[in-house]
Amino acid sequence: MKFFFGLCILIFSSCTEAEEKKPATSAAPEGITSNGTPRTALASSFMSPDISPADIVYFPVDYPLLKMSKKAPVLPVARIIYSRPHKGGRKLFGSLIPYGEAWRLGANEGTEIEFFRPVKIQDKTVGTGRYTLYCVPAETHWTIVFNTNIYSWGLKQDSTKDVHRFTIPIQKTEGSYEYFTMAFEKAKYGVSLTMSWDDVTARLPITLQ
Repeated sequence: MKFFFGLCILIFSSCTEAEEKKPATSAAPEGITSNGTPRTALASSFMSPDISPADIVYFPVDYPLLKMSKKAPVLPVARIIYSRPHKGGRKLFGSLIPYGEAWRLGANEGTEIEFFRPVKIQDKTVGTGRYTLYCVPAETHWTIVFNTNIYSWGLKQDSTKDVHRFTIPIQKTEGSYEYFTMAFEKAKYGVSLTMSWDDVTARLPITLQ
């Protein structure tokens, strides 16, 4: 019996000594396991980045900077909120985006434009407010549609709520735009809403009042 207790004490002492000699490891950051992988609970609480990132453009184009420097007017003239799909080697117009069918001018939620003052487009007055934009592309032109159904998913335009339609020509570009891009550009008549993707660019003229 004494031999048995002595053996137990010897084994216990050896284990304690081995633990004391183990090199100290730094604590893993919160949400990360010791081998560097995310903890399941944390990883599942966030979504992966969207492959069609959302963007916001203003007119004046430098409105956010002016706003931060307190040199901007209280409100901009216009603002667009949209998502930017990428080409990814696909054939777009006339294929992925069929001619003659409604296209949401972006991805995900419907593309939205807001005017903070009345403007004129092709001699039609477009009042202050928020609109969903979509497009009916053709080989030589696009029809840009303003719609008041602003809370719709992009693929489901309700044409009964269309309020304005504008037909504009397209131009072929020398290069190719990988991401769908919308931008405001100054023009002699006021501002141009430029929409570009792949090798196609269309411009919607907006006259400021």
